[in-house]
Amino acid sequence: MSTDTCAAWNPSACEGTAGCPPRCPRFIDKHGRALLVEPASDRHREGLRSMYADYPDAHRSMGLPPIHLERIDAWIDALLETGTNLVARDGTRVVGHAAYAPNSSAEPEFVIFVDPDYHDGGVGSELCRHTIATAAKNGHEALTLDVDAANERAVHVYRKLGFRIVKRSGGDLAMRLSFDEPIVDAVRMPPAERETPA
Repeated sequence: MSTDTCAAWNPSACEGTAGCPPRCPRFIDKHGRALLVEPASDRHREGLRSMYADYPDAHRSMGLPPIHLERIDAWIDALLETGTNLVARDGTRVVGHAAYAPNSSAEPEFVIFVDPDYHDGGVGSELCRHTIATAAKNGHEALTLDVDAANERAVHVYRKLGFRIVKRSGGDLAMRLSFDEPIVDAVRMPPAERETPA
C-alpha cells in the first residue's frame, strides 16, 4: 500500500507490532475522515508551506505561524533542522503540523497547528498524542509550550492531556507536561489496549 493514501479502517482491534511507531499512525477523525500521522521530512515542505500560506489571521497565535512566505519557509526550515516534526495528512494534503525543538533539550518546546478546515475533528488532539509518544520514545523528560490564555480551546486540550500551567505572564501561559504523567504511557498503547481515546 502506498504511504500517500490512508484507507479507512477501524483501528480499534489493532494490537500493534514490534515495528510500529510510538503511536498508531492511522486514525479516523470525528467527521469520519481517515487520516495519517507521520514524521515530517523535506517531502512535506510544500504541503506545510501551502497550509501556512493560507492560514487565517484569526487562528495565528503569538506571532505563529509567520505571515510572509519567506518567513514561513525560514520557520519551517528551522523546525525541520532543529526539531522533531509530525504531519497529519488527508491523502496527500497536509492538514496538521506538530513539532518540538530543539532535539538537544531534555524539555523541548512544543508547537501545533491544524488547518482550520479540519478544526473540531480531533486532529489537534491526535497530533498532541503523537508528539507526546514520540518525544517520550526519543528520551525527553517533558514537553513545554507557551499559549495565549485567551485561546481557551487550546488550553483545554493541553490540560486534558496533562499539561500543567507553570507560569503566567500577561496574557500568556507557560505549560509543561512531565513524562512521569500516566498519559505518556496511555498514548503509546496500541488501539486494542486503550480504554479511552488517549
